Amino acid sequence: MLASPIWVGAATVAGTAAYQAMAPWAQGFGRTLVSGVRGSKQIALTYDDGPNDPYTLRLMDVLARHDVRATFFLIGRHVQQRPDMVRDLMKAGHVVGNHTFTHPHLVVSSAIETRTQLEECQRAVQEVTGESPRLFRPPFGGRRPATLRIVRSLGMEPVMWNVTSWDWKTPGAEKIVRTCMRQMRGGDVILMHDGSHIAMGADRSQTVVATDRLIERYKQEGFEFVTVPEVVVRR
Repeated sequence: MLASPIWVGAATVAGTAAYQAMAPWAQGFGRTLVSGVRGSKQIALTYDDGPNDPYTLRLMDVLARHDVRATFFLIGRHVQQRPDMVRDLMKAGHVVGNHTFTHPHLVVSSAIETRTQLEECQRAVQEVTGESPRLFRPPFGGRRPATLRIVRSLGMEPVMWNVTSWDWKTPGAEKIVRTCMRQMRGGDVILMHDGSHIAMGADRSQTVVATDRLIERYKQEGFEFVTVPEVVVRR
């Protein structure tokens, strides 16, 4: 029995919507920063779900040793638990961004819920640092057109990524490095994690080691590590 054209069309529309909602490089629901100029000598390391004791601090030590600045997308409730770590990030020259207050899936959140999540995270960071984040990354990468409109109405720019490390699955450091390298072409924005949305204290030791190895390798090849606001994009 052949499928009805109506059902086929509905499935196609649903599949397209799901792709635009979840694929980090998709732009159908609105413009987002995915990467820099392809083939350039820039790399932006980004970390989600912190601050996280003790791995954010260990990661900061690695970055400081290499004189590298990175971008951290923070969960508001974690900010409230460890405000000292957020202040340390800012003092060290790293950029902090908004990753919502509790890390919900915004594809299924109402507009009111989305705005509340973003505003509460903004408030948490503002109270700790005196500054409001200018960058936003959606949890799980999920967004809708309304999500991006709310983000911009709050004075933030949405940031995705083009290299996925899969480090939240806690593989060994070498596997994280190999996974990143397979995707890297220059001008990359790399997604990694210094924490977990589930709870404080998640083991990110292998991410710390992988970060050290990636920086060493790519600095030797003449690459520059930058924060997201420093990424050069083609206009």
